[in-house]
Amino acid sequence: MEPSKNEFNISLVMAGLMIGLLVAALDNSIMATAMPKVISSLGGMVYYVWPFTIYMLTSTIAIILFGKLSDLYGRKRILIAGIVLFVLSSVACGFSSNMLQLIIFRGIQGIGGGILITIPFIVVAELFPPRQRGKYTGILASVFGISNVLGPILGGVITDFMGWQWVFFVNVPVGVAAIVMLSIYFPHLKQVVREKVIDYAGLITMSLSFSSLCVALTYVRSSYLPEYVVGFLFIFAALMFILFIHVERRAVEPLLPMHLFKISVFNLSAVAMFLSNAVMFCGIIYIPLFIQKVLGISASGSGALITPMLVSLTVASLIAGQVISKTGTYKKMGVMAFGLITVGMVMATTITQSTGTAEILIYTTILGIGSGIMYPVFTVAIQNAVLRRDIGIATASSQFFRNVGATITLPIFGLIVNLTMNMDINAVSSVPVGPMITAIHNVFTFGIVMCIIGLIASLMLKDAVLSNSNDFNVIDEPVGTEEV
Repeated sequence: MEPSKNEFNISLVMAGLMIGLLVAALDNSIMATAMPKVISSLGGMVYYVWPFTIYMLTSTIAIILFGKLSDLYGRKRILIAGIVLFVLSSVACGFSSNMLQLIIFRGIQGIGGGILITIPFIVVAELFPPRQRGKYTGILASVFGISNVLGPILGGVITDFMGWQWVFFVNVPVGVAAIVMLSIYFPHLKQVVREKVIDYAGLITMSLSFSSLCVALTYVRSSYLPEYVVGFLFIFAALMFILFIHVERRAVEPLLPMHLFKISVFNLSAVAMFLSNAVMFCGIIYIPLFIQKVLGISASGSGALITPMLVSLTVASLIAGQVISKTGTYKKMGVMAFGLITVGMVMATTITQSTGTAEILIYTTILGIGSGIMYPVFTVAIQNAVLRRDIGIATASSQFFRNVGATITLPIFGLIVNLTMNMDINAVSSVPVGPMITAIHNVFTFGIVMCIIGLIASLMLKDAVLSNSNDFNVIDEPVGTEEV
């Protein structure tokens, strides 16, 4: 049977969303491979981490801001604007003549990236009824796994054969293709919020709080910033956070509505997403470090060993979405996911110099399966628990907490390694094997603690029978149906 015109259009819309999401998801993983050549070309080794840090910072802030702006000005307009911004800033990054320019343009690119990793999930929530969202959310989420597999490979090939600038220029044709597809086939979605009031005070206080916290965590026990400056940044971040909460309680159209935190499913899912992403990056970063520094395997060899984790993450995300759509419930999948990543992290703490590659493959694959299941589960849970008028900002919030999980805990992981070895983290290449094993095992132990907290949160989560209808003429009724 031939697909109907509506099915064909939906396929093209999903293709456009996935292309835009893939461009943003690929960006950091491609950059990781290209950065050594960038440093050789532009200099500024002391600023090596900043093109990554500034991108993560601005994209995380943009997630909440533009999730809300899409409520006010429409999903299509904000999404296409995000793609245009991402493409133009990519061109600017490619033409950068020094590290300062690259850092500035990466910050702008991060704003576009934040839009691209948020709006597609909101669109899925509005296009499909709750029971079908798991399937399409899983399809979108699989893009992150694909990007983690392809990114380092593409980054290396493009940098070696075309120059590091083309890591950015390659975004142009892909971004243009996404714009064309979405401009033609993007469906009409009902406007959610009619009163166009922008919460400037909330934006400023949240940005100052999050930025200060990220910088403080990055430079704890670092020679680049004095301890008193780091301490001041922590205090300032706390004060701005308190002020942000105060502002949001009184805002007409708050950036992050405080009433969402009265919903237990939202709170527990936010905690679960924060922790699951943190644990995933714990595995993605520190298992390769162990493989290279302790086992003495090459970078390409460690990449090969970590690839099954990323592939299993992608496949598990797709399957989990299908299972949610078929069963109409999500809680069991969430519990299973945290159970798997807990087992995977426990196994990771048993890795020693005598551990074989087959065992490492098993451990990383288990971590990948658990992490992949996470992606659709808690996004669907949050979307199903809120009012229709809040579905955009609630979905953006879920992406925000997921991003924050990595942004905040990565410096903490580095600090654990630093404190364990009692030396500068930048000097890890000269550390004896024994302290290195202990340091990485301590990171994995911290990961286990996060897994256990996440498992408790998923056990406390209220399940629901997902509806198979999607009446968008009603925007102020709960999306879900019956709790079980």
